[in-house]
Amino acid sequence: MTTHSLGSMPGRKLVAMSTSALAAAVALVLSACGPAAEQSGAPAASSTAADGSYVVPRTPWGDPDLQGKWPGTHMVGVPMQRDEKLGTRNVLNDEEFADREARAARQTEQDNADFDLTAATSTPGGDVGGPVSPPPHWLERGDPQRQASLIVDPPNGRQPPLTDKAQERAAALRKAREGRGPADSYTDRSNYDRCITRGLAGSILPVIYNNGNQIVQSPGFVTIVNEMIHETRVVPLDGRPHVSSDIQMWLGDSRGHWEGDTLVVETTNFTDRTGVGVNGGGTRNSTALKLTERFTRVNADTLDYKMTVDDPDTWTGPWTMEYPLKRDDNYGMFEYACHEGNLAMSHILSGARADERNAAAGAPKRPQR
Repeated sequence: MTTHSLGSMPGRKLVAMSTSALAAAVALVLSACGPAAEQSGAPAASSTAADGSYVVPRTPWGDPDLQGKWPGTHMVGVPMQRDEKLGTRNVLNDEEFADREARAARQTEQDNADFDLTAATSTPGGDVGGPVSPPPHWLERGDPQRQASLIVDPPNGRQPPLTDKAQERAAALRKAREGRGPADSYTDRSNYDRCITRGLAGSILPVIYNNGNQIVQSPGFVTIVNEMIHETRVVPLDGRPHVSSDIQMWLGDSRGHWEGDTLVVETTNFTDRTGVGVNGGGTRNSTALKLTERFTRVNADTLDYKMTVDDPDTWTGPWTMEYPLKRDDNYGMFEYACHEGNLAMSHILSGARADERNAAAGAPKRPQR
């Protein structure tokens, strides 16, 4: 995981501007769906039933109202896969939770410590040019959670084994990289490094910063905005079929429908050039991948988010992640001008060329990171 802070401030501190991607998406939806007078700028008020249960508010056109900003920052630090020693238990006990709280407190202390560039290699902040270049105070750490892992199914909280096809693909990728350095070309870097995409799953899973998510609704459409790399999906709800299987896209082709108060979004037509992991990392999926997301508002300020991963050419069975998103209408959805501010790529490549020149001159080579 490489930040884009080597030559510019990362994500949230990069450019504080209005979210242009969101504005464009909303404009598209409004122009397609009728007069702006029908839209509600603020989410509808919540209410409770006679038995005290939560009643999901409705939009003016009658759909469950999920609009708002739902950042995942508080879940940063919860691993995707569960520690094997926990078995099928996905809730930390008091002792385990206390340990997680203690580690969070130590991390905060390290983040707030004075930073000495000359001693960077020996500080907890990490080495300059490493995956999270210091000083570390700009990282978003989240809050200690009792949830042990994001994966809730299979019950052991771990991804199913890879299929033979997936193992063959992974072996072919390793073979293709034999003899190559980490930055012989821009193609040796990840899609994330290159500011192309983090993939659909990687765009919503909680990570080191810029975990903003926003939902905007209009009749027949839901727009889902992810802050980092400013991804926007306009999801039709009118029952139209997916596009041809010949068309493959970074974020796939999303179609939505309502099951009671739950928004269900099914996405297919993926490329095989991303992974289903944080920032698009992990094992690459195949073009057979299907992601099914479920958004359920369980109270005024909590959205239950569930994603089921089904890729029979990659994993031996489907698997599911689930975690809450907390509403924060004061969250700043800043423009994540990733490509525009991506000085890291030019620095990574120019640094590699400098290493090559030094090697040719007989100078010692810097450690690769």
